[in-house]
Order: sequence, then C-alpha cells, then structure tokens
Amino acid sequence: MTTSIRPLKRPQSLHVSVQESLKAYINDNGLKPGSALPPEGELAQQLGISRNSVREAIKALESVGILETRRGIGIFVSDFSFAPLLDNLAFGMRGSLEDIDDLLEIRQALEVALIGKTIRLISDEDIAELRAVTARMRSMAEQGKGFPEEDQQFHQLLFRCQNNRMLVKLIDIFWMAFYKASNFVNLENVDPLETWRDHHDIVEAVAARDAQAAHQRLDHHYHGISRTITKNKETQS
Repeated sequence: MTTSIRPLKRPQSLHVSVQESLKAYINDNGLKPGSALPPEGELAQQLGISRNSVREAIKALESVGILETRRGIGIFVSDFSFAPLLDNLAFGMRGSLEDIDDLLEIRQALEVALIGKTIRLISDEDIAELRAVTARMRSMAEQGKGFPEEDQQFHQLLFRCQNNRMLVKLIDIFWMAFYKASNFVNLENVDPLETWRDHHDIVEAVAARDAQAAHQRLDHHYHGISRTITKNKETQS
C-alpha cells in the first residue's frame, strides 16, 4: 500500500518544504533507484501547490542526484551517485592549495590503510594490468608528458580486487576532486620519471606480497605529490 505524500511543513520556505515532502515520500514508501513517483500534476494536487513549485523542487532534487526526470516517461528515484558531491567539492576548493593538501592527506590515509587487504586479495591478472599501466606511464614520462588518466586507472586497479564499490567511488572522488581543484595536471612536476617510479615500486611491492614495503612506497608517493604542491604554493605566493 502506497503511503500518501506528507503535508508541507511551515514555516520552511516553500522551495525547501516541497523537497522535504518528496524525500519523505520516497522514504515512507521504501522506493528504490528506478522506482517511479506520481506525476507532477498529482503531486501538486496532493500538496496543494502549483505544478511550477513541484517542478522546481524536482529540479533541485535532480541537481543533488536524488531524482531524475525521463522526458515523456516520468519522475524516478536516481541511482546513488557521488557526482554532485564531487562537482561541489572541486568547485568549492578551487585555487586553495591548502585545502587540497588536506584532501590529499585523507586520500593517503585511506589508501595506505587498505593496501594490506589488496595484497591478500589481488590476482595475477590485476598485477599484470597494473604493470601495463605503469609501462604506459614510463613511456609518457620519458617524453616529458603527464599521465593523469593512467594515474586514475592505476589507483582504481589497485583496489578493484576488494569488490568494494563505495571504496572505489571514494577513491575516485578524492582523485578527481584533487585534480580538478588543484589543476594538478598543469602544475609543474620537476621529475615525471620519479612519479612513474613511485607507481612502479608500489606494484612490485604488491606483487611480492610485501605489506610493509607497499605501505612505505605509497607513503613516499604521496609525500612526492605533497612536495609538488608545496613548490607550487611557493611559486604562487
């Protein structure tokens, strides 16, 4: 049995109140991603407001990844996505290398803490893929080129074996927010070959099932990134 939409709360603004009522409707009815909501007109009638007010609330919930409108079909609960958080995080941090350094510290702590589990679970096939990625990194580094796409793929592959979707998404958030907010791809990297070597050494430690070495090499890798940021801070000051 479907639970009716809750009445609007006052004295909240109408904009916020409609959003809260729609979210409560989703929770009260246990709606899952892909579940349909009633049409705009029916929602407006139940809430006693205009369709324009409902439409504005739906757009606001779309912007944070809660709802999606399929033109000509209806309104649906969205699949969970970190994308809205990522966009806002990167935008809010733009140009602030101090905040970016803090974000890097969190990412470092997450990966270093979980690398031991990777060592227990990773397959020979995953290690082969990691080595192929680092080979591409070396080729580009020798040409003096950056390799942000390979960098992202490397960290995804490193933890893929854990089959933890939330972990992979968090790693992507930290990686992408860091690159977007810092414009890291355009920061001066005095030694791209050293960056390649860091990734190569991490893979070899993992392949050797050496947890202590893997911890040390991940730490060394992040200290190198931090040094790059520090040098660019000094340039900007």
